[in-house]
Amino acid sequence: MGRDDGVESGYGSDDQPRNRKHAKKEKEEEEEEAMMSVERVFEGKEVPSWRQQLTVRAFVVSFVLSVLFSFIVMKLNLTTGIIPSLNVSAGLLGFFFVKTWTKVLEKSGMLQVPFTRQENTVIQTCVVASSGIAFSGGFGSYLFGMSDHIAEQMGNGPGANDYKKLSLPWIIGFLFIVSFLGLLAVVPLRKIMIIDFKLTYPSGTATAHLINSFHTPEGAKLAKKQVRTLGKFFSFSFLWGFFQWFYTAEDGCGFVNFPTLGLKAYEYKFYFDFSATYVGVGMICPYIINVSVLLGGIVSWGLMWPLIENKAGDWYSADLKLSSMHGLQGYKVFISIAMILGDGLYNFCKVLSGTLLGMYHQFKGKNSLPRVASSSPPESPQLSFDDQRRTSLFLKDQIPTSFAIGGYIIIAIISIISLPHIFHQLKWYYILVMYLAAPTLAFCNAYGCGLTDWSLASTYGKLAIFVIGAWAGKSHGGVLAGLAACGVMMNIVSTASDLTQDFKTGYLTLASPRSMFVSQVIGTSMGCVISPCVFWLFYKAFKDLGLSTSAYPAPYANIYRSMAILGVEGFSSLPKHCLSLCYGFFAASIVINAIRDAVPKKYSRFIPLPMAMAIPFYLGSYFAIDMCVGSLILYVWERINKAKADAFGPAVASGLICGDGIWTLPSSILALVGVKPPICMKFLSRAANARVDNFLGS
Repeated sequence: MGRDDGVESGYGSDDQPRNRKHAKKEKEEEEEEAMMSVERVFEGKEVPSWRQQLTVRAFVVSFVLSVLFSFIVMKLNLTTGIIPSLNVSAGLLGFFFVKTWTKVLEKSGMLQVPFTRQENTVIQTCVVASSGIAFSGGFGSYLFGMSDHIAEQMGNGPGANDYKKLSLPWIIGFLFIVSFLGLLAVVPLRKIMIIDFKLTYPSGTATAHLINSFHTPEGAKLAKKQVRTLGKFFSFSFLWGFFQWFYTAEDGCGFVNFPTLGLKAYEYKFYFDFSATYVGVGMICPYIINVSVLLGGIVSWGLMWPLIENKAGDWYSADLKLSSMHGLQGYKVFISIAMILGDGLYNFCKVLSGTLLGMYHQFKGKNSLPRVASSSPPESPQLSFDDQRRTSLFLKDQIPTSFAIGGYIIIAIISIISLPHIFHQLKWYYILVMYLAAPTLAFCNAYGCGLTDWSLASTYGKLAIFVIGAWAGKSHGGVLAGLAACGVMMNIVSTASDLTQDFKTGYLTLASPRSMFVSQVIGTSMGCVISPCVFWLFYKAFKDLGLSTSAYPAPYANIYRSMAILGVEGFSSLPKHCLSLCYGFFAASIVINAIRDAVPKKYSRFIPLPMAMAIPFYLGSYFAIDMCVGSLILYVWERINKAKADAFGPAVASGLICGDGIWTLPSSILALVGVKPPICMKFLSRAANARVDNFLGS
C-alpha cells in the first residue's frame, strides 16, 4: 500500500509512519521470497531447449544405470517383492557419472556443453522409466505366474494346464505392445495435473529439490561426499556378496541360512540372513513398514502356521506335498491374498473417493485458481517468481493433444490385433473394453499418486485378473486370460503415474515436458529389452527359481496365479476353514486401515499396515529381521547426529542395495557356465551332528 492510498482513504498525515512500516514489511517479505527462491539462484543461467536437454551422454549414462537398476529391482522382485523408491539413487548416480565425464573433458579442453539440471532430470527420468518395467513387466508376479514352472509347482489342481511357456521374443514383444499406452493416456492432462490442480507428487517434488541442490555450489560439494559414501558401501556390499558365495555350494548352505536365533526359530523362518540389500531397504523404508512386516511374520510363522500344522489330517490331508495348494501352502497363499485384497480395496476406495472429491472441489473453485492460458504464461500477481518462470517454460513446449490421442488409438488397434496372437485366451473384445476404460483408470491413478504418492497399479491389475478371468471362464483359459489382462492394465496405469510424476520433476527443474516425454519413451523402450534379458539370465541361471526353498522364491508369482484360479474357480479351490480365515483377515485389513485414518497422526504412526503384514505370511520373517536391523542402524545414527543421518543415510542405503544387487550379475554368469562355489557351510543340531559323525566314522 502506497502513501497516496493513505491520503485518499482519509487517514491523513498521522498514518504515514504506519504506511512506511507497511511498505517496509512488504519489502522485507519480497527480500525473504528472493532468499527462498530457487529459480533466482539459476536466473543467470540460460535454460537449454528441449532438444539440447536430450544429449547422447545422458542416454549412454542412462543405459548403464538402467542395467544396474534393472538387476536391483529384479532381485527384489524375485525375493520379496518389496521395492523401495530408487529415484534418489538414480538422480545421485546420474549426477556423479556425467559430472565425472564433463570434468575429464573440461581438463582436456574438449567440453562443449556444460552439465545442467535439466540433463540430470532427463537421466533420472530415463533410468526410473527403464527400471520401472522390471516391476510392471510382472517378472516376479503375473508374467512368471503364467509359466509352466509355477503351474507345475501348484500341482494338478484347477488351471494346471492353463499356462504359457516363457520365451524371450514374446515377452519383449508383449512389453513393447502394452507399455506405451499409459504415457499417451495422460499427456493431454499434464497442464490440469501440474498447473491447475497443483498436485504435489511428493516423490517427484523431492527428486526435483535434490537435483536442484546438486547444481548449486554447496549442493555439488555435498553430492560429492554422498557419492563417495555410496561408493564405499557399494564396494563393501559387492565384496560381501562375493565372500558369501564361496560358502553356498548346495541348497541350504552359507550365511543366508545362518540360524542366528536358534534352529527351531530357523525352521519357522526367523533368522538374520546377512543380506546387505534388505538392510539397505530397511534404511530407506519408513519404520512402520519394517515393523509391520516383522509383526506379520510373528502372527503367521510364529502363531498361525504352527497351529494349522497341528491340524494336518483333520483340516487337510497329511500326505500332501508341501507345495500343494490344498494343504498348508493354501492357507499361506490365500490368507495373504485376503489381506492384500482387503488393503487394496480400502485404499482404492479411499483414493478414488479422494480423487473424485478433490476434482469436485477443484472444478467448483475453478474461478479462484490462477487462470493459465494454454499458450501464454500467467500474469497473476498471486504467483511467485519461481511459479511464473516454471509455468512459463512448462507451457512453452506443447505436446499436441492430437498426437497423444492419435497415438493411443493406433497403438490400441495394434494391440487388439496382436495380443490375441500371443495369448489366444485373451479375446480382442476383452482388450477393447480394457482400452476404453484405461484412460479413466490411468487418470485416477495419476491423480491419486499426486495426492498421496501411492500408485495403485497392482490393485488395478488384480481387478483385471478377477473381471477378465471370470468373463473368460474356466473352459476358455480364464487363468491365463486374467493374468495377461493384469499385465495390460498394470502397465498402462503404472506408466501413466510415472510420467505425471516426471512432469512434476521437470516442472520444478525447468526441464521441458517434451524432453520428459521423449526421455520416458526412450527409457521405457530400454526397459522393454533390458528387463526381459535380466530376467532371462535369472531364469536360466537358477533352476530352482520360484520354489519356496529357493534364494529367489518369487512369492507374488504364486499369489497372482492363485488369484487368477480363485477368479475362475471360486471358493471351491480353498482348503477347509480357509475361507472363514480369509473373511476374517480381509475384514481385519479394512478395519485396521479405517482405524489408521480415523485416529490422530501421533497414534496412527504406531498402527501397522496390513499390506506390509501380508508379505511374510508366505515368505517368512528372515528379510523382515534384515529390514529392522537397517531401521535400527538409522535410528541410532539419527540419535547421534540427525543432520548427518539425513544427508548420508540414503547414500549408505543405496550403496548397500546397489552393491549386493549388481553382484547377482557375476553370480548368475558363474551359475550359467557351471562354476560352483567350493564350500558348503551348514548348521546342524548337536544330535544331527553326532549322527553325521557316526555315519562318517563307520
